[in-house]
Amino acid sequence: MTESSSIYGSHAVISALKQKRRNVLELFIQKDREKTKHAAIIALAEDQGIPWKSVSAEELDTLFFNCTHQGVGAKVSELPKLVEKDLADYIQSLSPPYLFLILDGITDPHNLGACLRSGDAALVNAVILPKDNSASINSTVSKVASGATESVPIITVTNLARCLTLLKANNFWIYGAAGEAQETLWQMDFTGNIALVMGAEGKGLRRLTKEHCDKLFSIPMQGTVKSLNVSVATGISLFEVRRQNLANSKPNA
Repeated sequence: MTESSSIYGSHAVISALKQKRRNVLELFIQKDREKTKHAAIIALAEDQGIPWKSVSAEELDTLFFNCTHQGVGAKVSELPKLVEKDLADYIQSLSPPYLFLILDGITDPHNLGACLRSGDAALVNAVILPKDNSASINSTVSKVASGATESVPIITVTNLARCLTLLKANNFWIYGAAGEAQETLWQMDFTGNIALVMGAEGKGLRRLTKEHCDKLFSIPMQGTVKSLNVSVATGISLFEVRRQNLANSKPNA
């Protein structure tokens, strides 16, 4: 198996079985955990006619790259691919207001997985990744994302600047996180359709990406550190958008 054809960890496997966005071809369970920790996973697999094997911890280590597999892994097909040409139709299939998360240059799979997890928690409509400047969706990303790779639509684009232009044409406001920005996150007005753009640690957003943003914001640091991990900054920013959504929503009559 390769990292693109496998997933491991309880949350990742359960999410794949429940979301059914891709085929789970075979399940591997560590011996002595079949009737205890992973009984629910086995039940889900059997309900769907998915074969499973009981294997030793050593065999699981070999199958899943000596990673922290939590005693369970699976052979899977690839996730359905959404690409740039699908973006306009996908937007039209949604009900506004929309919230998209755009990740510019997140090449570390652990950071990408953590950002996807935050995106799922904040109920984003999609995560957009550049084709050539991003970590790929593999088993490490799936494990760190805690199942979010199965639930959050991921759209890969070849030209991020062109993608941002398309989003603007569909009534999105583009907000980019930038440490040097004079205005802070707390000063932003996240009303309407929002695309939140986060850049890589250290490098930040690329110049052309910044130029296509309607607003840039910073997250004010209160202590001695100068910046946050990108996944932490993503979570804070997404939930500020959602906080404003809730504050601006009218109670039911």
